Amino acid sequence: MCSSATRHLKSIQAAASPEELKSLIRQRTQTVCSLSARLLRVQDEERRRLARELHDSTGQTLTALKLQLASLQEGVRIGRTDPTDFAQVNALADQALRDIRTTSYLLFPPLLDERGFCSAAEWYVDGFSKRSNIQVRLHLASIGRLPRLIETGFFRVLQESLANIYRHSASRIADVRLNQTSGIVVLEVQDYGNGIPAALLDQFTRAGTSAGVGLAGMRERMEDFGGRLEITSGPSGTQIRASVRIESVPSDSNESSGFKHAVAA
Repeated sequence: MCSSATRHLKSIQAAASPEELKSLIRQRTQTVCSLSARLLRVQDEERRRLARELHDSTGQTLTALKLQLASLQEGVRIGRTDPTDFAQVNALADQALRDIRTTSYLLFPPLLDERGFCSAAEWYVDGFSKRSNIQVRLHLASIGRLPRLIETGFFRVLQESLANIYRHSASRIADVRLNQTSGIVVLEVQDYGNGIPAALLDQFTRAGTSAGVGLAGMRERMEDFGGRLEITSGPSGTQIRASVRIESVPSDSNESSGFKHAVAA
């Protein structure tokens, strides 16, 4: 059973009366249904975005490539070819490869498996800053490799946090910090924008609702491997803090079986 489900079960078991128990079960059921519905909407939106990107970028490039190849084929047939035609075909093929590689890397960057969170974060932040015109300042401590599950969790927190900054905060600067102290690894993403409305943040903190499926997904992902997600927000900006206590991190392995993680700090 996942951590959030365990937490909900304990809160239900602690109910003092049958009436409170029924009310709590009804509230939890509504929360789960609402989260599931929002998750489906987010999945559909993500698929729509990917389809649009493939159509508008890769699709257009491949269409131009097909036209250029048809022109080149006709030139060969009539014995009139221009060396620049071949150069244009090569250029279009290279562009299509770049488009596909970018889309693939955004879904799951190979660097995350090959070199770890820090390398993947540097690559992602560089591309994000160019696409969004938001300055992201990286402060990444040299902590070595982490368990694969934790590196993936941190990377998804980074992605979602920066996406929220772009969509909602109006901040033009963000800071990303990764540190490890006394066995506790902490990832912080800080912006200096509008902040989350206090009522929404309070509702999310208490019940995990009203602040979007992205934040709920981040918290659920962290709790699944014993981590913790904390959010502080106000007029000066928002900070997302993801943390997990690492008991033993072998320096030469990234397999989950080689790690033990305890309760979050």
